[in-house]
Formats: sequence, structure tokens, C-alpha cells
Amino acid sequence: MSVTFDELTAGYRRELLAHCYRMTGSFQDAEDLVQETYLRAWRAFDRFEGRSSLRVWLYKIATMATLTALQARGRRPLPSGLMAPTDAAGARADLAAATVPGVPWLEPAPDAVLVNPDDDPAAQVAAREGIRLAFVAALQYLPPRQRAVLVLRDVLLLSAAETAEVLDTTAVAVNSALRRARAGLAAHRPDPDELLDPDGAAARDLVRRYVSAFERADVDALVRTLRADAALEMPPTPVWYSGRDAVAEFLAARVLGQPGHWLMEPVGANGQAALVARVNRAGSTPVHGLQVLTLTATGVRRIVAFNDPLLAAPFSRAPLASRP
Repeated sequence: MSVTFDELTAGYRRELLAHCYRMTGSFQDAEDLVQETYLRAWRAFDRFEGRSSLRVWLYKIATMATLTALQARGRRPLPSGLMAPTDAAGARADLAAATVPGVPWLEPAPDAVLVNPDDDPAAQVAAREGIRLAFVAALQYLPPRQRAVLVLRDVLLLSAAETAEVLDTTAVAVNSALRRARAGLAAHRPDPDELLDPDGAAARDLVRRYVSAFERADVDALVRTLRADAALEMPPTPVWYSGRDAVAEFLAARVLGQPGHWLMEPVGANGQAALVARVNRAGSTPVHGLQVLTLTATGVRRIVAFNDPLLAAPFSRAPLASRP
């Protein structure tokens, strides 16, 4: 009995989607590119001779499609990649005056799609590390081909020969590009900290306290969940805040409102703890945005609030009922 194209290739869809997301910084673009990859692969499948593995062949198609797409697109930054932070004195600034039209911002990606719950714990940890916001944001600084080399070699662990096959180049060129890519990534990657496992007890407790403080509009309790060097970013708003005092002042002045104004639903995004934020209105709880949290043993280090209901809605598992 012959095996169909779909049966042979279906198992690679999740990892190809993660690959295209790392390369582009856009989950929507990644979905489109994976669709294009499978269409190209299906059309060429009768010419696949098996000289490389099916996995490497699919990555070649996906990577080439992505590199072509990136020729017409700029990098996707976070606000911290465009401008200096605003301190506590500027926490009441007019955000409407600080816009950067036409910026293709970095987008979040759902763990439910990119992390396989059936994988062993070590594989799940590796999958999460490969899609963390800070890592994907740092990748955006690299030229696309260097980005591809680094992801193929250091994330997917392809050999230099396999990477050369994917990119139609030589192993020598791959190793040279990898050295440049690692140096470029090191210049933009944040200092490493011991991040909490988002499924661990310490992370769940920290998220619980953060959610409770946010929903109760309790600034003092919220401050106790933040590190002294906490930062807040809110794409598509380019203004961002650095330091616990600045973050707390902005949230108190412009965001929290009255107790019960917000409902926060824990989800998973970019291998990190995340929250779908809903506005609690009479009779409805519309989605407002998605907060992705960077958690450490000493508190929340970074909040990236994607204030776009279209980006946040796919993360919500179910509608929330209003709570008192």
C-alpha cells in the first residue's frame, strides 16, 4: 500500500511553522509560507529523488520561500529596538503623539500550535526556547541569510552540509556565515537570566499574583510582582517604559482603571506565560490584547502588551464570563 504525500509530510507542519515564524517574526506570515511550502512540495513531489532526507527537502523549500518573501520586507522590531525608554517622568505622556506609521511589528505566536504537548519534556523546553520573544526579536537584526544559517544550525541542529544543501551554498560559506550570525546575535540578545518554567509552580504563583493585582487595580500588589529593572512594551505604540517605578506609574495612570475593569486569561505564547486581556463591560468581555510575560525567580522582568484584538483573539481558549 503506497503512502500519500499528506501522510509523509503532515508530521513536519508544526516545526516548519515555527521555522518560518523565527525567520519572519510574524505568525500570520509563517502560516502563509507553510501553506506555500506544502503547495510547492506537493507539485514537485514526483521529482523528489530521496538524495536528502524528506525533512531537509521541506526545509529547503520553506527557507527559500521565506528568503524570497523577506526581500520585500523590513525586520519586525519591538519598541525597545527603535527608541530609548521613557522614564517615570514621562509615564503620563500622550501616546497618540508617539506613533511610527507603517512599522511591521513583531507578532506573538501561540504555544498551542508551535509546541507539541506529546513531545518529551526536553523537546518541549527546546521548542519554547526557540520561539521566545527576545530570541525572535534578536534574530530580526540579522540579514536574512545569516538568520537562516543560525536557525538551521543552532536551533534545528542541521549539519553544515545539510544547511549548505538547504541554502544552495557550501559548508565553508555556511560556517563563515554562522560565525557572523552568532556575533550579530550576541550584540542584540539580552543578558541571560534564569527564566522560570512557565508550567512550574513558581511561575504559576507569580502569574496568579500578577493577575490578581491587575484585575483588582492594586498598584502596590502589582509592584511587588515586578523586578526593579522591569520593562513594559506595547506594540504598536513605540513608547516603552524601563524600571519598576516607570512601569507602575504608567499602568496606574493610563491602564488599570477601577477594580474589575480587566479580566485576564492565562494562556501560552512564545514559550512564555501570557495573558489574554479582556475589558469587563456590562454583558460582554471583548478581547483587548495579549500580554507576554518574561518571568524570573525575582519577579516579572518584561511585559510585552500586544494591544491588538486581532493578534490576541486566537490565543483565547473560550469566552470569559463576567466576574465580580
